[in-house]
Amino acid sequence: MTVRLFSPSRWVPAVFLLFSAALLCCAQGSAPEAVAGVPARFGLVPEKFKNYAVVLEPDKNEPEWWAGAPSVVRDARGTFWMACRMRTADAPLGLRGCEIRILRSEDGIHFRKVHGILREQVPIPGFERPALLIDPKTGRFKLYGCGPWKGGAWSIIKFDDADEPARFVPASARPVIQAAAKSGPRDEVVAGYKDPFIIHADGAWHCFVIGTLRSERLFHFQSNDGERWEPVGHRNQSIMDLSGWHNFFVRPASVVPLGAGYLFVYEGSNAGWHDPVYNIATGLGFTFDLHHVIDLTPDSPLLISTTPSELFHTWRYSHWMAVGEELWVYAEVARPNRTNEIRLFRLRR
Repeated sequence: MTVRLFSPSRWVPAVFLLFSAALLCCAQGSAPEAVAGVPARFGLVPEKFKNYAVVLEPDKNEPEWWAGAPSVVRDARGTFWMACRMRTADAPLGLRGCEIRILRSEDGIHFRKVHGILREQVPIPGFERPALLIDPKTGRFKLYGCGPWKGGAWSIIKFDDADEPARFVPASARPVIQAAAKSGPRDEVVAGYKDPFIIHADGAWHCFVIGTLRSERLFHFQSNDGERWEPVGHRNQSIMDLSGWHNFFVRPASVVPLGAGYLFVYEGSNAGWHDPVYNIATGLGFTFDLHHVIDLTPDSPLLISTTPSELFHTWRYSHWMAVGEELWVYAEVARPNRTNEIRLFRLRR
């Protein structure tokens, strides 16, 4: 998604409300918690995420079947396109992403499947979050994914650009961001990369990814053409720290241009939570330059599932975008029966 698709003057008030509430949280001390993990000092902001539309359910309504990791664009004709990850329970943990599904919608709410890339077609052992974009120069669609490449480390992969998302060719996948080789036996390097969020801003492509450096952390790459990527800063330096409520994982989610900087949506987990590998919540940050992030919710997440299961409150893989007078948020959210679905939340001015 490119910066030129947005009209900040229309929807900045909604984002400013989120920004102000998070900033107020940073400035105040402790307060009683409204629900587990979300302090009352966030005011009415969490209430804005209680109403939603279900956009996509898992293929089976059974534990461990998930629909999630949405990436959404809106083309020049107003058509919405979504790429997402479908997950099966019938595979080892970490390799359950079985399909990158491509869907189309005229209203951004009711989607229908137009294409699917199965892991066997690439081939790759499993998928996670895809990234779907429109090239501002060519108008063609770009699709990125991730998975263990050729039996090795998790890598960011890219498919050949297409005139429309239904025409992406599975066999065209190739790695574009991979782990660096060690220079010696004591060298520390990121072991692999996954779950890209990509934005075109300030004349360049920016890719925010999860990198595994003993734990999952947040890394930034930049490219002039979307094909050749270089790390911004030191290759091993995460742009957010493992601290506060996100002391186990800290990961990218979405970036929203504000005109004077960017809302930086991130996610993470705490070492004290049940299964912090998958029990993921969401917080907010702010950045002027897409690299130095100010954490606005350092002490607790802003968003967790309002329909949790007994053990999981997951609210993750969110994609935030402006639509008319509203800010639309697509996210993967936990349901009571240990399944996840894709929901749409609409924030009004």
